[in-house]
Amino acid sequence: MHTVDSNRQNGRKAPRWQRILRRPIRYGAAIGLLLAMLSGCTTSLRQWADQGFKVGPDYHMPGAPFAPHWIDADAPEVNDSANPENAWWTVFNDPVLDGLIATASAQNLGIQEAGARILEAEYRLALARGSLFPQTQQAFGSYSRTQRSGTSARPIRVRYFDTWATGLNASWELDFWGRFRRGVEGSTAEFQAAVEDYRDALVLLQAEVATAYIQTRVAQERIALAKQNIELQQDTRKLAEFRFEEGQTTRLDVTQAEQILATTQALVPQLEIALRESQNALCVLLGVPPRDLNAELGIGPIPEPPPEATVGIPSQLLRRRPDIRRAERRVAAQSARIGIAESDMYPRIAITGTIGYETRDLPDLFRGNSLEGVVGPGFRWNILNYGRILSDIRAEEARFEQLVLRYQDSVLKAHQEVENGLHRFLREGERARFLEAGVEAASESAELARSQYEIGAVDFQRLLDSERALVLLQDRRTAARGQVAANLVAVYRALGGGWLPATPTGQAVESIEPLEYGWPLEDELPLEAAPLPAP
Repeated sequence: MHTVDSNRQNGRKAPRWQRILRRPIRYGAAIGLLLAMLSGCTTSLRQWADQGFKVGPDYHMPGAPFAPHWIDADAPEVNDSANPENAWWTVFNDPVLDGLIATASAQNLGIQEAGARILEAEYRLALARGSLFPQTQQAFGSYSRTQRSGTSARPIRVRYFDTWATGLNASWELDFWGRFRRGVEGSTAEFQAAVEDYRDALVLLQAEVATAYIQTRVAQERIALAKQNIELQQDTRKLAEFRFEEGQTTRLDVTQAEQILATTQALVPQLEIALRESQNALCVLLGVPPRDLNAELGIGPIPEPPPEATVGIPSQLLRRRPDIRRAERRVAAQSARIGIAESDMYPRIAITGTIGYETRDLPDLFRGNSLEGVVGPGFRWNILNYGRILSDIRAEEARFEQLVLRYQDSVLKAHQEVENGLHRFLREGERARFLEAGVEAASESAELARSQYEIGAVDFQRLLDSERALVLLQDRRTAARGQVAANLVAVYRALGGGWLPATPTGQAVESIEPLEYGWPLEDELPLEAAPLPAP
């Protein structure tokens, strides 16, 4: 339009193509102004033009609150100066775990279901794009046999005749107000949300596989420790029986030894239940029927966490967490629905046409003089439904506000999950170190108590107490080591790792996906909630 105005100022007539392009804008402006006066809609003529001739709000990513750093960022086990690990399970340096996660990522049924939802969303997006073109395109054909009345007051020359007809008809509703383009925007955002849903399912799957694997290794080690203690307590019982037979003690020592032995033996079936359930969970995650995995997994140590967890900074959650990205995409889809609802306030302008052949005699059907057709514009306008249309618009705006708040709440909850997991990782690691020291002391105490009992320096109760403490501390230490590893898994799950694309060197590329949606590249993302787009 600036070019046309400058041409007029210079006394030159605007080129024909510019005059042609200017016509719909001029007519559309007049119609838009009239409709704005009649309907009282909040979309102004200027806004309609600036938005590419689309009513409703243009979407802007809402802000979200997050802290500048983690609460435990100063802990020596926390590294927030580097990006979190993408393939985070490799920090455990366990090839068996690596293989399980690779298999589950390819075979898990829930992942395949999420992939099918991507296909569904992609096809729905294709449907939305198809609405930009003529919406009705039909071929038709018919045959009829007519008999007219022989006693009619009007004279008739032909009483019996056939009618053959065939042709095409089409109807194209012009996207004058951006209704269909908003539909494409919404469907695109829903497709992207489906992709993020798949990625979120992948993140959860990887964490569940790692957790089930850790539980399997913990159960194996607890069973092995229980069996070692059973052998130790069997020797203790034999010692008590020998001293009883020698008359150095009473039968009470024997019965007490049998009691603690039976208590330890009772742990094994309970731990075997936990082992079987963790293996069954692994099988389901792998997409196979439950089976005994002992031969495939073998006996291995509990995965050992690295000395520090690389967690990055809180603002990276907005890019890494697929559930946050999914929530943001659903906000974008809902923003487009506001424009779709608002377009109902305006007339729907369409061009309809029919072309075909009609004749009485079939051999003449495709002759030139049998051709007939009609084409012309038209409109439909719901002029008495503004109360319902406005209510629909306000309902879509309220839904948009809900989704913005849900998105912001998901950011806060993600932050909470990382903080909780990180704090548990640190404190459980501290607890595991205390328990390790306790096991060393209990082991030495049990050896001393045994040697002193053999020479009669202490009573049998001291030996029982030391062995009971050893069993308890060993079991707690093993469970704590597993919990440390599981808590680190929870940290990386909360950080949203495991799905980012990687370069040939294996380094995750975190700037690719934000560009896909038009997100900023800077680390500084909006801290406060952005105002809702004007409807």
